[in-house]
Amino acid sequence: MLVTSKELFSLAEEGKFAIPATNFIDLDSARTYVDTAEDLKLPLILAFAQQHEEFISLEEAALIGKYLAEKSSMPVVLHLDHGQDFDFIKRAISLGFSSVMIDASKDTLEENVRKTKEVVEYAHQHGVVVEAEIGHVGSNQSYEDKNETDSIYTEVADAKYFAEQTGVDSLAVSIGTAHGLYKGTPKLNFERLFDIYQAVDIPLVLHGGSSSGDANLTKCVDNGIRKINIFTDFLNAAYLEIKKDKASDYVEMKAEANAAMKVTLQRYFEVFKTKQVEV
Repeated sequence: MLVTSKELFSLAEEGKFAIPATNFIDLDSARTYVDTAEDLKLPLILAFAQQHEEFISLEEAALIGKYLAEKSSMPVVLHLDHGQDFDFIKRAISLGFSSVMIDASKDTLEENVRKTKEVVEYAHQHGVVVEAEIGHVGSNQSYEDKNETDSIYTEVADAKYFAEQTGVDSLAVSIGTAHGLYKGTPKLNFERLFDIYQAVDIPLVLHGGSSSGDANLTKCVDNGIRKINIFTDFLNAAYLEIKKDKASDYVEMKAEANAAMKVTLQRYFEVFKTKQVEV
């Protein structure tokens, strides 16, 4: 069933778990994520990033996402990830996305507040929830952001001010993760995360979950994170499986890739302590 994240996050807070936000770039990846959630009877956030319009259009993503979410017996959120401009976000809402993100994290705090308030006011009128980001989750080598950028840690006072001023439904924070591939395992600032968790009363989101280390991610869940974005690890798992097995044809290659992504998501459901819910 297609839902918003509002009730799911409330249940996640109550149960002290996080929900995977899985970025899809085609029908195969989206269907694999939703089928895995269906098999395990667990909730899912199916995410499409504005940056990924190079693979499929927003219209195609909406058709795929809505169809799979509505067909599933599990609660599935269709989420626009890293929306970069208001017009694109409006289009996503009109096409049926149940959740949107405005990413103005590279702007000044006040400009981020202004842009986020504008999106929140519009989205809430249409029954859509909004995520924003404060601080900045940078990039390593990434399919999500072709430019390498440094992370800027989220300040506790800024997070509290931002949440109060914008009325945003969830907040992505920066504590040391980055989009894309790491060289080694990152060192995360759990003390900063816990301080933010204590200071704000809206669900917290972690971007750049791929290759952050299972123990790190579980500790993030224990310290207040309720949504974790995963993308690069799915692509890597699919690629390595194809390379290892050397499929004999295209159909076999796709089946191997999908199977590898399914195993990856199954693992992350365990790492995030995701529980069954009723909505």
